[in-house]
Amino acid sequence: MLMDWNLDIKVSTLTIDNCTTNDDGMIEHILDKMLHRSLIFGGQLFHMRCCAHILNLIVKDGLYIIGNVMEKVRESANYWTTTPKREEKFIKTCAKLSIPFSGKLVLDCKTRWNSTFLMLQVAIKYKDVFDRLSKRES
Repeated sequence: MLMDWNLDIKVSTLTIDNCTTNDDGMIEHILDKMLHRSLIFGGQLFHMRCCAHILNLIVKDGLYIIGNVMEKVRESANYWTTTPKREEKFIKTCAKLSIPFSGKLVLDCKTRWNSTFLMLQVAIKYKDVFDRLSKRES
């Protein structure tokens, strides 16, 4: 397809995640099909690593340190959003503690650190609510 669409002379870099199969197999296979004179520095800069993927790996490693806390927050957010009755109890407890219920609890996607950040950002507002409810609910 590279040659059918003339991409072999139009592409100068390829940005992909850091999977080892990309390093060993795919990149070399693609480079073999391309004209090196059309590439920047003869193809030395062809494989560009995805900065978002690298950032995601760094944050994931950092969050590993607080993994047990993360699981507790995740389980609590899941528990209190599972049924309307539980959510209502959560909102009533917010009112009793004079904590404004400004938004629903968020459950994260473990592979996306930004969703974990959003989950923690919302959950931290309700720390006292979680403490209060944990005394009544196991």
